[in-house]
Amino acid sequence: MRVLTLNPGSSSLKSSLVVDGSPVGWAVTDLDNAEQALDRWSTVDAVAIRFVHGGSRTGPVRLTADVVDALERLTPFAPLHQPQAVRLAREVFRSRPGSPVIASFDTGFHAHLPEEASRYALPREWTSQGRLRRYGFHGLSCRHAVRRMAELLDTPAPRILCCHLGAGVSVTAIRAGRSVDTSMGFTPLEGPAMATRSGSVDPGLVLHVMRSAPMSVEEMEHALYHRSGLAGMSGTDGDLRSVLAREAAGDPDAVAAVAVYLHRIRREIGAMAASLDRIDAVVFTGGVTEHQPELVARLAGELGVFGISVDPARCLGDGDRVLSPDGAPVTVFAMGTGEDIELARDAEAVLTVEHV
Repeated sequence: MRVLTLNPGSSSLKSSLVVDGSPVGWAVTDLDNAEQALDRWSTVDAVAIRFVHGGSRTGPVRLTADVVDALERLTPFAPLHQPQAVRLAREVFRSRPGSPVIASFDTGFHAHLPEEASRYALPREWTSQGRLRRYGFHGLSCRHAVRRMAELLDTPAPRILCCHLGAGVSVTAIRAGRSVDTSMGFTPLEGPAMATRSGSVDPGLVLHVMRSAPMSVEEMEHALYHRSGLAGMSGTDGDLRSVLAREAAGDPDAVAAVAVYLHRIRREIGAMAASLDRIDAVVFTGGVTEHQPELVARLAGELGVFGISVDPARCLGDGDRVLSPDGAPVTVFAMGTGEDIELARDAEAVLTVEHV
């Protein structure tokens, strides 16, 4: 089966052709050039699109106009990504009428979080319907990590920490192939500081700023999603390469920004470790792992209390690889997100069920 996978980010579109489960070509374009991806691989059996938020959906679905309309209503809960996926789905409908279009959801991997990990300590009349909960994100990346660990580790039901380091950052605790805790919550704002997102902030601070500034809800949303994180702390656009360059030059704001960024990721790793009775493997994935591997060495350099260590020389390699020294108590891996592979698997699964 030939599946065209479309993975929209907040500002770019990753497209890939996956044939019988193996990627054979990929490209990165801006979101306004979706037609390029559709034209580049014109002969396909299905198109698969990554949606960050699927609401209560636990698995992939075939898209219809009504389903896309329903997914669009989730935009307030993932405003950087959901509108792009919705727009892309409608573009595929327009340019490829009749082609099967399958949606996969990052939230699906976390759909069965234990109640103690998914529930907020809010009034029960707010949470009784099960909608105001912690959903979790980066699920396709986590699912791929689980699949690869089953191939690479000689350990039954391994306990894994999956650290997705990209423009968005999350840490997930995985046991027996299932998410048991994760750092992102109702939205992709919760957790460590990110490129432009604040990560977790005391709600009382947000209320104080809104009262004293004053700020509207829309202004606060823009500040938390677009003007915070590395961008807000360093006075840059949040591109990690720019921040690291300024840090190397001794810029005090950049030095502080990177220190906060690393500290907050380490803190989430510690929190997620507490949800496991042991750690068999740590997986680092995402664009930062791929393009700034030296930062992974810095990050792991202060995780020895968890038995986590890496060989800086191994961090500088390519492809899926072991980063930890030989004989380390916890095996540390760097690997690609594999989201294109997971998207294609979902498309094949949905179409197989339809044809049975």
